[in-house]
Amino acid sequence: MSAVLDKALPAERTEDQRRSWAAVFALARFEGRQLLLRLPVLFMFVLYAAYIGWTMRNAWTSYPALQDADRDTQTAPLLPALAVLLCANQAVLRSQRQDTDRHFAVLILEPWRRTIAFALSVVPVAVLTALFVAAQFTWAVLAPGSVGTGSVAELLVGPLTVLLAGMAGVLLARVVRWPFAAPMLLVLAFFASTFFGTLTDDSDSNATRWLVPVIGDASSKPLPSDLLGRPAAWHALYLVGLALTLALAAVLVNGGRTKTVAAALAVAIGLGAWGAVGQAGEVPAATVAARKVATLTPEKVQSCIRIGRSTYCAFPEWMPRTGTWAKVTDSVQSLAGGTAAQEKLLVRQRIEARYGVDGDGAILPSTVPYQVTVGTRWGGSRVPEFAAAVSSVLVTGSEKATESLCDGRTVTIMWMALGWQSDPVAQLRTVRLDDTVTGPSTVLSPTSSFAMTTEQTTVVRELFTAGRAAVAPKVKAHWAELTAPKVTTARVAELLGVKAPTGADKCE
Repeated sequence: MSAVLDKALPAERTEDQRRSWAAVFALARFEGRQLLLRLPVLFMFVLYAAYIGWTMRNAWTSYPALQDADRDTQTAPLLPALAVLLCANQAVLRSQRQDTDRHFAVLILEPWRRTIAFALSVVPVAVLTALFVAAQFTWAVLAPGSVGTGSVAELLVGPLTVLLAGMAGVLLARVVRWPFAAPMLLVLAFFASTFFGTLTDDSDSNATRWLVPVIGDASSKPLPSDLLGRPAAWHALYLVGLALTLALAAVLVNGGRTKTVAAALAVAIGLGAWGAVGQAGEVPAATVAARKVATLTPEKVQSCIRIGRSTYCAFPEWMPRTGTWAKVTDSVQSLAGGTAAQEKLLVRQRIEARYGVDGDGAILPSTVPYQVTVGTRWGGSRVPEFAAAVSSVLVTGSEKATESLCDGRTVTIMWMALGWQSDPVAQLRTVRLDDTVTGPSTVLSPTSSFAMTTEQTTVVRELFTAGRAAVAPKVKAHWAELTAPKVTTARVAELLGVKAPTGADKCE
């Protein structure tokens, strides 16, 4: 009789294990649904959705570069991540608050299996975050004028951050059974991140800054995707390993001291360490060399296309944008006179890439005659800035010559740059450093800026009021004198038929 019972025991244990794991997944589904319905989580996802709606509106008018758009999805998930950490922690401590711990002894779930269920309950929130990230990035892909290539590893950072926060909440509840531990952790994490940020620099060679989940960049100028040098895949692996380590540590602390859990924990620690070491490496030498080539000799890696009279050279990812540049170039050149109206311009895309995505170095003016610089950003103020660059090269002959500009030619340049626009006064405000349309100011351009005096600003506005039809023939008729060095603003106003200002030109 005892022999029969002994043979039946393994089958009974197998059945109990199946029932236990079925109960784990059932509890995980229940807790996952409860976590999604918690008010803090819902509130943070509403804020997240509002943020995405705002960025979607901007993306539709800002000609996004997808290698930047993928990183733009990483910061907003911190909102639900904070709520998930707090609510996951409270879910684990619910039985303590409601004094139901003593009833668990009659259930088939051991405490460590319940911990697994709580850890699995965070997965649906991470999946929901991934859907938000996908929506935000897809909108950028569909936006008019989008260029470049996104990274799956960069897109994974947001969902992995939420997953990591949830695992931290579960582990904290198993280590410190105090309901205020999670809020205190959030406060400490905030101050620690602030203090940590003051101790580390933002250079792409600094390994310690990659230990936090989200790594921002200081540069506002997109770089070609092959020049970024970000260890995105290593960082994603680091976050995966860290999240698994926290979850398995919670299981181990709560009694799951089995060989399987110990082995899985060792693998998770190994994954996290592997990712940490990989992301701590220096920028590859090939990437450093490619950045130098793209900065100093971009013609070696660019493609060129002839559109109309002019030639447009750009990095391969930006070639679809050459047609847009050509429309602006032709519009500006249509207002020029003399030989400038037929000049064959070379529009070349130029960047400062030697300092990586965290650098924002200035681009020096080109000394090549009739070469115009265009950057990697477009839309908004970049359009009139590029138009001003085209106009100044047509008038002075090179970007370098515009640096010392301080005479009436500024009026001709600004009228050509903006006179073809439907609202030239609004564009004048956009292209000036202080966003004004009166008084002296600095005109922005892809390379060096140049000054406008109060008198020049007044004359330019009067030309806009007179209208393109009235001014354009006079510009063409008096082109030689309007573009002569040292021509005064008063003489330019007289030639173009508007009230001449008093006083000599004096740049501030």
